[in-house]
Amino acid sequence: MTAATPTALDIGRVMAALPHRYPMLLVDRVEELILDQSIIAIKAVSMNEGFFQGHFPGRPIMPGVLIVEAMAQAAGILAVESLGLAGSGKLVYFMAIENAKFRKPVEPGVLLKLHVEFVQKRSSVCKFSGKAMIDGALAAEASFTAMIADPPKA
Repeated sequence: MTAATPTALDIGRVMAALPHRYPMLLVDRVEELILDQSIIAIKAVSMNEGFFQGHFPGRPIMPGVLIVEAMAQAAGILAVESLGLAGSGKLVYFMAIENAKFRKPVEPGVLLKLHVEFVQKRSSVCKFSGKAMIDGALAAEASFTAMIADPPKA
């Protein structure tokens, strides 16, 4: 995969890039990955998600913090693939979330399209800009910073 060639990733490749598993894996596939630049990933939002039982009964809405987490997971895939970290055991940790804005409720039955791009990339700290879209409409946006590090010792 070259930097300028967009690549798609199925759920197997997503799971190879991220340590997250059910119920915290919030990326179902990657439609487009351009190394060192950007990613477009998909979260299929289903009524079967456990958080909908309590957020909110009678009006299920995906919690904003989980929308930001989904964008961060897409960013994690972008970082892991761009920095060649797949299989290294390195983890991508949140350091900061800035300017998070929620514009439209995310309800069951939608495909949440996660657009994330690098703002700054270094070997151990990366900054990203992310947008979560539903049918072309902005649902949420945020800027965030992540650190690449070894996992905690057991």
